[in-house]
Amino acid sequence: MALFNRKQNTRTATAAAVLEADPALAALTGDYTIDPAHSTIGFTVRHAMVTNVRGAFGDYEGTLRLDGGDPARSGASLDVRIASVDTGIADRDGHLRGGDFFDAERFPLMTFRSTAAERTGGDSYRITGDLTIKDVTRPLAIDLEFHGSATDVYGNERVGFEGGAEILRSDWGLTWNAALETGGVMVSDKVKLTFDISAIRSAPQA
Repeated sequence: MALFNRKQNTRTATAAAVLEADPALAALTGDYTIDPAHSTIGFTVRHAMVTNVRGAFGDYEGTLRLDGGDPARSGASLDVRIASVDTGIADRDGHLRGGDFFDAERFPLMTFRSTAAERTGGDSYRITGDLTIKDVTRPLAIDLEFHGSATDVYGNERVGFEGGAEILRSDWGLTWNAALETGGVMVSDKVKLTFDISAIRSAPQA
């Protein structure tokens, strides 16, 4: 299913023609609200050079705008409350909220605002936008797979996406670390972000 068009130029117009939006998806056009009860916004970071620590944010709000007729007009917006970070260890979560990392009291939100989207093949897409952490805004590209649409048992129309991205946390001012006696550092600079999104279609306004 194609939700987004790849950007075209004269040399790629023929190939891009097969990536145009499927007319059958025009029915999905509309505004959607991300459902936190059935979604996950998580991350994975290397710890002590030997293992991974995983965490997630439990408090966030997000919206999607899907346009099946003109997929280039689709977009996404996400506000994440940093204080909701959860790695399963209270002391570690407190450290992440503090000044060494996110400084959640001064910078309570992490935000993403999309600026472009394209289909990369099949049900795979890439959405590009601005990620802001600690008042630092930098571009971020998220690779997503569209899992389709369904009507749940309560009559809600849903769409689903799953994907991820990799960032260097130092690009957003998250630079704390500690050297290990055996070489290397306590926390890797590279962080993997994961998104498993279920969004509910908003009721049309009267």
